[in-house]
Amino acid sequence: MLATGTMGLAAASMPRLALAQDGPIKVGSLTPLTGVGGTYGPSMRDAIAGVIASVNEAGGVIGREVELVSEDTQTNPEAAVRAARKLIDLDGVSAIMGTWASSVTTAVAPVCWESGVMLFTVSGSDSITLLPHQGYIIRTQPNSHLQISVAADFMVAQGGTKFGWVGPQTPFAAESIAVTRETGEKNGIETIELIYEADKTSYRSEVDRVLAESPDFILLGGYVADSTVLLRDLYQAGYDGRIIGPAYAVNQSLIDALPPEVIEGVFTWEGTPDIESGAYARVKAILGVDTVDPYSAQTYDHASLCMLAIQSAGSAKGPDIRDNVRKISQGDGETVDNAVDGISILAGGGSVNYSGASGPCDFTDIGDITKTNFLFKRIEGGKAVDFERI
Repeated sequence: MLATGTMGLAAASMPRLALAQDGPIKVGSLTPLTGVGGTYGPSMRDAIAGVIASVNEAGGVIGREVELVSEDTQTNPEAAVRAARKLIDLDGVSAIMGTWASSVTTAVAPVCWESGVMLFTVSGSDSITLLPHQGYIIRTQPNSHLQISVAADFMVAQGGTKFGWVGPQTPFAAESIAVTRETGEKNGIETIELIYEADKTSYRSEVDRVLAESPDFILLGGYVADSTVLLRDLYQAGYDGRIIGPAYAVNQSLIDALPPEVIEGVFTWEGTPDIESGAYARVKAILGVDTVDPYSAQTYDHASLCMLAIQSAGSAKGPDIRDNVRKISQGDGETVDNAVDGISILAGGGSVNYSGASGPCDFTDIGDITKTNFLFKRIEGGKAVDFERI
């Protein structure tokens, strides 16, 4: 509903826009509005829409209105590719923002780079930015190597003496296991792993195999549906060690689905937005919430980066967005936290360094974010309570 409202505001401001010689600039959001990622996709899309609305209200970018076209990945690679083809071939977007699941981004990425379309993603699998994407991928989510390293360091700091990695086969399973084992070995800690079949109604046999190895700290590697079943089966099997899972898997949907005693003490971790930043305050205002999830903060940054790169290039073509995104996100320019202020500075001949809701937004040559903050939570009495922020 919020997105509809912000888009309506943009439409109302249209008379202020300069007459566009080439029509509106079209950009796409491709978020999971349904499927296992459906919890996050709507607000991710709304954060993008809010940025576009504010840019249009202020007069557009390079003197042109911006039109957002939104599609649903369904958290499914095949559906996402069809949606991406529609955005590129029929709608003519020059950038796609917000792909969530790593399997989806892996499938969509070739469609983008072969079409010269910029792809902004929140997916974490290391393999994504190792694709031959020719610079057309920018990732605001910390890659899985960084995420798992942080989680494994936390397990060490909390006194774990034998790690277990348990999850389905995904693009980041092998890397996650390797990083967990590497961190364990540095600290004299053994790691056992189990990759299971996704979407089963019971993991009791898998739980029995894991518990036979007696890990005292288990790292979950799955999504909400399978993690819900796994946590139930671990509880029923009498496991009394500690558990940590990614916040996108051990989320409110999972907490609501299980009795409090099943998940008491489970840790979660996630890359966390820069809650002290001006950009974070702007996302809160766009979404009308007190707390913004990491993915919505990142898609706010996707839209801001895209708009500023277009202004910097003086062009909305995909290759020009690619070639200018680092010019406006890192360097010695004036620090800005939103697209409108940055566009004004760039239009006046200045330079900017965008720092967003998710953090500094500095990127490596292959498109990975260089640093971000992390938040650990602990489930207590059926609620996820802040435990540690690093």
